[in-house]
Amino acid sequence: MLSEQLEVYTTTTAPLRYHYFAKFRANRRGWWSLWLLLLLFSLSLVVELIANDRPLLIKYQSSFYFPVLKEYAETDFGGTFPSAANYRDAFLVNLINKDGWMLWPLIRFSYDTVNYDLPVPAPAPPSSENWLGTDDQGRDVLARLVYGLRISFLFGLMLTIISSVIGVAAGAVQGYFGGWVDLFLQRFIEIWCGLPQLFILIIISSIVEPGFWTLLLVLMLFNWAALVGVVRAEFLRTRNLGYVRAARALGMRDSRIMFKHILPNAMVATLASIPFILSGSIVALTALDFLGLGLPPGSASLGDLLRQGKDNLQAPWLGISGFLAVSLILSLLVLIGESVRDTLDPRQNAYPKRMA
Repeated sequence: MLSEQLEVYTTTTAPLRYHYFAKFRANRRGWWSLWLLLLLFSLSLVVELIANDRPLLIKYQSSFYFPVLKEYAETDFGGTFPSAANYRDAFLVNLINKDGWMLWPLIRFSYDTVNYDLPVPAPAPPSSENWLGTDDQGRDVLARLVYGLRISFLFGLMLTIISSVIGVAAGAVQGYFGGWVDLFLQRFIEIWCGLPQLFILIIISSIVEPGFWTLLLVLMLFNWAALVGVVRAEFLRTRNLGYVRAARALGMRDSRIMFKHILPNAMVATLASIPFILSGSIVALTALDFLGLGLPPGSASLGDLLRQGKDNLQAPWLGISGFLAVSLILSLLVLIGESVRDTLDPRQNAYPKRMA
């Protein structure tokens, strides 16, 4: 009883941010989903140390080499040609092993490494060398999967952050000033969101080769409107409250009132929407790659893996691997988003018990 009273007292006297953190941590599904997502994202940032066709470290004739960081010539290891060393070549491997050793990453393939020693025609089924098999070009599925996760994470985060900043700013201007400003921007957003996004992407892909930054720019032109309505409604509700009127009477600038006094209230609904916007950004990139309108051919992407699974139904490991990867990422983001929404919802119990 005493511990429960102390917990309630600590929660009520602690700053509001600690109270929100305690509520979010009490939701075990969202809490562990966040940690698992952060772990996957952290590993994807150093994926070259996990999946690579170059050794992490080589000791040759009392000297140390770091092929994962620097490119060496074959002559550096006693070879004949001054070209870049191919560490999968049996001749070069024997030269190095005679006077040294090599430390390989966990997966000895990069996203574009072709395995020319397959016992069966590609796509090859899972084996001790290719744990999830290969695609129809002989490339390791697991290596392409982990590299594709990094591209999806980085693309989704950049698109979400940029779109959220633009959307919050537009919604703040609409809701705070109202009147003709709100009417004009609202009609513009309705027309803009009605444009056929897929057709525009097809037209752009026929003019320029689609790439990471091209897709980011095009999708940003449409995704920024996702948060406008939420922020606009909060500013419309708050702009005539007493503390806002008092700030105006004291001569405070409109920009300071908007982003210092009103925006923190609007950020509650905004933060609850960000995980869902991130999941939508990842789905958008995956769908475009699946349709062939995304990243350039040969790039590591989850959509390309799903497309190969569709084109090679006799190799179910391709579609299953891509489906499980996309499902895992989206499930984690949805669980985190639901937990954030419940944490910031004032209708929820102020001091909930631990959730299962």
